[in-house]
Amino acid sequence: MFRKILPSLEIQKGRVFFAYGNPCAIEANKRFTEVNLNRMFKNDDLLLKNDRGSYEYKRAQFLKKYLNEADALLDIHASFTQNSKPFIICEPNAKEIIRYLPCDLVVSGFDRIEPGGTDYYMNSIGKIGICIECGYLGNPESVQIAERGIFAFLAARGHTSTSPSDRQERQSYIQMNDLYMTKTNDFVLSRSFDDFESVLQGEIIGIDGEREVRAEGDGVILFARNREQVNDEAFLFGEKKNSLA
Repeated sequence: MFRKILPSLEIQKGRVFFAYGNPCAIEANKRFTEVNLNRMFKNDDLLLKNDRGSYEYKRAQFLKKYLNEADALLDIHASFTQNSKPFIICEPNAKEIIRYLPCDLVVSGFDRIEPGGTDYYMNSIGKIGICIECGYLGNPESVQIAERGIFAFLAARGHTSTSPSDRQERQSYIQMNDLYMTKTNDFVLSRSFDDFESVLQGEIIGIDGEREVRAEGDGVILFARNREQVNDEAFLFGEKKNSLA
C-alpha cells in the first residue's frame, strides 16, 4: 500500500514518518511471530520476562524512537477474521482528528482495559494516538479505508494542502469497559458473536472450564473468540455512548 500512495503524497508542512509495525509477521502472513506487538508498548515492569526477550519487544523499542519524535500517530490494522468491521480506536484527545476519518464507528476505552499498543503509548506520553481497524485483510475495501484514512489524517493534521471532509455527524460511539480474561485452558463461546453485536444482561457468552460466563449488563461484545490458554483475552464488553466522552 505504501508503494502505491507514497509517490502521490506531497507533504507541505512538518515531517511524517511511515513504518511497518511488524515486518517479520507481515512477511510470514501472521499476526505476530512470538508475542503480540500490540501489548509491547507498556512499561517493562508490566511485561513478562519472555516478552522482553521477544522480537516484538525489540521492534517496539525501535518504533518508540520515532513515536517519541512525533506529535500524533495513525496506526493501521486489518484482521484475519472475515466478518470484521472497520472502526476507529482512540481516546477523547483525538476528537478533532477522528471526525475526518473514513469510519462511522468510534471506540474508546482500550487504553484502560487493553493497554500496550502504539496508540496507547502515544496517549501515555501526552500525545495523540489513533488506530483504524480497517476490517478483513482479504477485503479490497479494507485497503481503500486504509488509504483514505492516511490521506484524511494527513489533511486533518495540516501536513497536506487538501481540505479534509468532515464526517462527524455520521459517527457513532462505543466505550469499552471490560476485558474478560480466561480462567482455564478451555473457554468456548456459547455461539458465534459478530463484532459489536448487542448482548443482553444475563446472556451466556461462553463456558470457561465448567463455569458459565454471563453478560453483567446490556451492551455490545467485541473480539469474542474461543481460547485454549489460561489468562488469555476472550472478549471485550462495552456500551453505546452519545459522544466520545
